[in-house]
Amino acid sequence: MDGLVGELFDPKGDFDTWNRTRPHWHQPAAICFLTMRLNDSIPASVIQRWFRERLDFLRRQGVDVDRDWKAGYQKLSLEDQQRFDKHFSRQRETTLDNCLGECTLANPIAASEVAKSLAKFHGDRYWLGDFVIMPNHVHCLISFQTSELAKTQPGGWMRYSARQINRSTDRTGVLWFPEPFDHLVRNAEQLDYLRNYIRDNPKKAGISAGKFLYRASDGPF
Repeated sequence: MDGLVGELFDPKGDFDTWNRTRPHWHQPAAICFLTMRLNDSIPASVIQRWFRERLDFLRRQGVDVDRDWKAGYQKLSLEDQQRFDKHFSRQRETTLDNCLGECTLANPIAASEVAKSLAKFHGDRYWLGDFVIMPNHVHCLISFQTSELAKTQPGGWMRYSARQINRSTDRTGVLWFPEPFDHLVRNAEQLDYLRNYIRDNPKKAGISAGKFLYRASDGPF
């Protein structure tokens, strides 16, 4: 792979942003903490409650918001955006660690297919760092060289691994929630925290051996 890999996010440098159902950021070679979850890992009733809570949070900060919480988020101060992100990220991670849904990835065959998919273009399209495959979600540290890859590669992993898992485990239907969550790593302390979080996630969630797959990076991050 040409160019540097494993850089920390530089807020003074050039970066791209785009929106789907949530905002996404990319900066060339910057390390990203990426979470992909299974489609049934968070019940619709919980998502609807979070939607109402996001609107309530914004209104408490004096933001005039109707139904578009993303537009309201942009009106928050940087400090309030950080509070918003911290609160709702923690809420999401706690719910995922409850291991709701079918938990297809607890099957070692399925977890192995995801791991192979993640590693397939390592060193070519991206640099893969630490990752953990939990029963209903995946966390990884990764550095994409281009915004186009940051936008498209997670979908490629999900489509490929879903085909392989459905074929090898005789399951049918949608496997992944289509949009991942991503966060650019801003400093060395945060990188250390996220590496420890990935390593310790199975223990904190009470997941027994054989129902998760963890690999530490042998590269620069």
